[in-house]
Amino acid sequence: MAVRTILHYPHPLLREPGRKVEAFTDEIRNLIDDMAETMYAAPGVGLAATQIGELWQIFVVDCANEGEASDLRVFVNPEILGTEGAITFDEGCLSFPGAREEVERGEKVRVRAQDRDGKWFELEAEGLLAVAIQHEYDHLQGVLMIDHLGPLKKRLLHRKMIRRESAATV
Repeated sequence: MAVRTILHYPHPLLREPGRKVEAFTDEIRNLIDDMAETMYAAPGVGLAATQIGELWQIFVVDCANEGEASDLRVFVNPEILGTEGAITFDEGCLSFPGAREEVERGEKVRVRAQDRDGKWFELEAEGLLAVAIQHEYDHLQGVLMIDHLGPLKKRLLHRKMIRRESAATV
């Protein structure tokens, strides 16, 4: 397992949709392990493969509270089957370091996906887990947190991230 580099906005790979996983190889399972290790090291509650430059339909989430046992969940080739209600949540994103924005999502979500071995499962989630699933699913479609903001907030966040990247490369 290895901690991978997380791509930061506006990296162009963040806008690329992931490809379906056809074969559940050791390479894919190793990628999933690296994603989990990277997410925990960041630290974050979710990470999509596209955020580390791997264009696959894979994301991991762990919404366990601090001090609780890990609750790592792996989603391969996920499909959002439906959402219910609405919730506004103060979201962060590992690809937008230091940014927090109010984003509206479905309060509950139903998702179908495969696990690390290719076995299909369905899950109904609410609260932080539902928000994390929707957030990471968006990443796999090339949709980012900034896309859920109004024009002014979008411009401000874009400028903030550009300044951050410029300062990081100096």
